[in-house]
Amino acid sequence: MNDSTDLEGAVAIEAAPRPLRDPAAAAKRLKQRYAAERRFRLLGLGSILFSVAVLVFLLVDMGANGIAGFQRTELVATIDLTQGTLTVDPSQLSDDNAMRVLEGAGLAEVVKDGITREVGAAAAEEVDSDAWREVARQLIANPSLLSQMVRVSLPVTDGMAAAMRGEGDPALRPLATTLRDQGKLVHAWDWGFLARADATQAQGVGIWGALKGSMLTMAVTLALAFPIGVLAAVYLEEYAPRNRWTDIIEVSINNLAAVPSIIFGLLGLAVFLTIFPNWRSAPLIGGMTLALMTMPVIVISGRNAIKSVPPSIRDAALGIGASRIQVVFHHVLPLALPGILTGTIIGMARALGETAPLLMIGMRAFVASPPEGLTSPASVLPVQIFLWSDEIDRGFVERTSAAIIVLLLFLLAMNGLAIYLRNRFETRW
Repeated sequence: MNDSTDLEGAVAIEAAPRPLRDPAAAAKRLKQRYAAERRFRLLGLGSILFSVAVLVFLLVDMGANGIAGFQRTELVATIDLTQGTLTVDPSQLSDDNAMRVLEGAGLAEVVKDGITREVGAAAAEEVDSDAWREVARQLIANPSLLSQMVRVSLPVTDGMAAAMRGEGDPALRPLATTLRDQGKLVHAWDWGFLARADATQAQGVGIWGALKGSMLTMAVTLALAFPIGVLAAVYLEEYAPRNRWTDIIEVSINNLAAVPSIIFGLLGLAVFLTIFPNWRSAPLIGGMTLALMTMPVIVISGRNAIKSVPPSIRDAALGIGASRIQVVFHHVLPLALPGILTGTIIGMARALGETAPLLMIGMRAFVASPPEGLTSPASVLPVQIFLWSDEIDRGFVERTSAAIIVLLLFLLAMNGLAIYLRNRFETRW
């Protein structure tokens, strides 16, 4: 009887109407929530606009200076090769030592004499000392020019280039103005900038040596870091026992991913250059050093990608009789590949922009010719940009901006290929 009475009282209490809240207070709180949401939305929009503004400023600044970096100041002249002072058999220009043959025949003096006759000795002195090599390349490409009048555009010295900009030596400015008014001194697109290597003067430098060095270094980095990192991730996630040693390895890999890059440079200096002392500044040593830095990122992303594959995939494969290794390499790994490639993109992009570890292994040397192989002395784009930015000549400042544009394009091309491969293998559940 008491239980029934208590139950009826509880029901009566529960059914009693609750007192209404203050409508004004509720409306005020609702208004505050809406205001907070608007402020958060405006804050996010402001952050995006600020990021876009900084990016646009960077691209505009780099583009404005980079356009000038793809140009150079040239002296336009006509050289008479019909007088017979250059005695060279055209058949010799098909040999590998054709450049040396033309140098021995006195092509440099012929070029200087031709420029002197056309624009005077003072202007001829302001032509780059290696300008005759560009004439030699034209003759090697077309030996019939040996008996013709050749019109050439030759790079001038940095002093003459500065004088044309109204800078540098005041004594050269009148000569630069006169030649410019005559159409002999011009700004022209320097397509050779993409085909030459480093040089001592801004008018003669090129980016191909550093670009090729970056390509070879990145190839070595990818060839070492990707397979080792993926296999390590597969073992740790699918085969390794869960014990104290595995925990230590996992913590070590996570710590390695956050180690400053210069530490890996010290490691490469202490290990790789001790084993291979004759390969200092070689792409092979640089690639192995960057592979050590990139590998932990690939291992971490690979483990997360493998872990994200549903267990039902493994159970279904095992249920139809697949072996453990078939489950991993035929089912789990292909499904995890897009996530693995995402980590690889991040790691390779970081490696491409690194300078400190490569400086430690000697890849800051002056390299006047593109590397011929993985063991040849080479530089890379970030180091080349660093070296040019340290020069005081404005011509090198413009070349630095042009090199940054080339680096960004190379990075976009590399990431674009990786993103295409990631999307190609992506599976939607």
